[in-house]
Amino acid sequence: MASGGVTGVGTSEPTAAKYWLRTLALVYLLFLLVLPVGLIAWRTFGGGIGPFVTALTSPEAVHASRVTVVVAAWAVGANTVFGVGASLLLVRHQFPGKRLLAALIDLPMAVSPVVVGLALTLVYGRFTPIGGWLESRGIQVIFSTPGMVLATVFVSLPLVVSAVVPVLEELGDEQEQAARTLGAGPWQTFGRITLPGIRWALAYGVVLCLARALGEYGAVAVVSGRLVGQTQTLTLFVEERFQNFDQPAAFAAATALALLAIVTLLVTKLLRPKGGSR
Repeated sequence: MASGGVTGVGTSEPTAAKYWLRTLALVYLLFLLVLPVGLIAWRTFGGGIGPFVTALTSPEAVHASRVTVVVAAWAVGANTVFGVGASLLLVRHQFPGKRLLAALIDLPMAVSPVVVGLALTLVYGRFTPIGGWLESRGIQVIFSTPGMVLATVFVSLPLVVSAVVPVLEELGDEQEQAARTLGAGPWQTFGRITLPGIRWALAYGVVLCLARALGEYGAVAVVSGRLVGQTQTLTLFVEERFQNFDQPAAFAAATALALLAIVTLLVTKLLRPKGGSR
């Protein structure tokens, strides 16, 4: 009986602690995430769906959405190609400076996006050697789409690599070696063996990269110049409209971005590969 009583007390204490931790986590998320996002949605649809549609179909909002899609598409494409190549290089090859390369790929996770934008301006600005040389040949980087693409590529650089590397390590290279032994070329081996093995991890990394690109603000704000109707993305549109007291448009664009984030979250949950991360 004594033993049973001790066991009961020992079981109830962890159970009570578990419920307290759950409650604390829920309250924390409620005030940090749910209430702010819910309040934006309430302010957006407080007057019905009409103002929401009107705000998002205005010429400024449509142009900002178009710029956002163009920048994100270029960034995701570049990071997908680079991410697959860098992952194969890191996992399948040994070479001097391998750890340095891995550290450089992870660097954007540690550097503030504002610093990234400033660094790009110092390299590709109009009055710098590289930027001046490019502009003399009709290529403007800063305060134009190329600079925004570079900034977005930089901040989302590690995401595809982080998703693909662990899966490549888990797959090993036995099947690839067997394919090469049977006479398959590098591209045949990649297309028939490697790519099918990493396809879900690659899709997961691409979705993460897309989400990061669509929501980027800091680096893009520095290199774009925030020119309304020219270099304004949807995140910059939210800030500009809010500062100009056009709250319906700001809330509508913010809600659209939040909905995109929710959809992205659901997709990543479906595509996320099993196992750890890099």
